[in-house]
Amino acid sequence: MNRGDAETQRDSLSEQIIGLAIEVHRALGPGLLESAYEACLCHELGKHDIPFKRQVPLPVTYKGVQLECGYRLDLTVSDEMVIELKAVDKILPVHQAQLLTYLRLSGFHTGLILNFNVPVLKDGIKRLVLARIEGTNDRRRTQNRSKLPSFGIEIGSPSSSASLRLRG
Repeated sequence: MNRGDAETQRDSLSEQIIGLAIEVHRALGPGLLESAYEACLCHELGKHDIPFKRQVPLPVTYKGVQLECGYRLDLTVSDEMVIELKAVDKILPVHQAQLLTYLRLSGFHTGLILNFNVPVLKDGIKRLVLARIEGTNDRRRTQNRSKLPSFGIEIGSPSSSASLRLRG
């Protein structure tokens, strides 16, 4: 599969997840705890045969030692994407920084923040991509997460063509 096919597949996966999240939000509305939305979204993912893992432990590697610090990814979907669920007034920069850190630590490249505490779910969605900078090797999810190449960051919503790209 070439890079364009992989991007199309990821976009398709994002669209599927967002569609299912909208379905959950239409049924429940805003105002519940994050855990309720998580359970319902997992039910929908399972119903649609989309593989996922729930509450995935995320160790922190410090000076070559893996430490269990209690971090957990809300969901990983199809072993390709991290989903961070929220039930907050609005998505703040700290929420985006949290997901970007999770992407960096886990080796995933794409993540969605889904904030269910909004009147219309499309206003509570952010898609973030930890993009590979040209000239670096592709990073794989491995046990040794301490040897990471340099990556840039793209931030944007799925409905917006505008994005921020930082290079390190």
